[in-house]
Amino acid sequence: LVDAADSAGIISGVVHDKLYLPGLRKLKKLIEAGFFGRILSVRGEFGYWVFEGDLEPAQRPSWNYRADQGGGMVLDMFCHWNYVLENLFGPVEAVTAKAVTHIPRRWDEQGEPYDATADDAAYGIFELAGGVIAQINSSWAVRVDRGELVEFQVDGTHGSAVAGLFGCRVQPRVLTPKPVWNPDLPTTEDFRSQWQEVPDNEAFGNGFRAQWEQFLVDVDAGRPHPYDFRAGVRGLQLVEAGLRSSAEGVRVPMAAVTP
Repeated sequence: LVDAADSAGIISGVVHDKLYLPGLRKLKKLIEAGFFGRILSVRGEFGYWVFEGDLEPAQRPSWNYRADQGGGMVLDMFCHWNYVLENLFGPVEAVTAKAVTHIPRRWDEQGEPYDATADDAAYGIFELAGGVIAQINSSWAVRVDRGELVEFQVDGTHGSAVAGLFGCRVQPRVLTPKPVWNPDLPTTEDFRSQWQEVPDNEAFGNGFRAQWEQFLVDVDAGRPHPYDFRAGVRGLQLVEAGLRSSAEGVRVPMAAVTP
């Protein structure tokens, strides 16, 4: 597809919708403003409990859990994680991942049981250019105890932030509390109250529409769209590296899957 687009002289694009959502746009502004100092690590938590289909109807289609129909957490989400990491923190240079099927039996839209052959959870460590380490847990077999269905905590030498798709909270270095580890005493601090919310200083629209508008502007101007077919290929290469890492139990450098 990349070669065909280049040969035809067309401007290509693939979905990078998460980058256009309020929480990650606020996070990008923090990065550009130098809020974090030197970024050390990123920790992401994504997912929710998808019902098996017997007690309650599943809220995702059954093909998501069938490998022969293109299902699987790694294939679904590593493409998203690639462009989030690449555009906010740096390209992925290596990945260590474990993909698992926690729920092996589910019920389809007709109430019929079937074997879940695709991974419904993936646990990844991503080594980024510049030394940043990202850890992202993705699961359709987890119950939510956080503000949003996906959250990213970014820790830096001068401050930290927790961003979801809409909200973003920060804790700068000068306002960081000094907890003391004492397992013999109950914790009395309300740690979540020690963070400050980044305000909505602008109106945010639908992420898909915002990118579509940018793509059309780029096409009209005759310039490349930043999130083109090559960006899509890089996402699929991360999928390949993640699945290989999980299957072989090894760390996979991205250079090993780059054509």
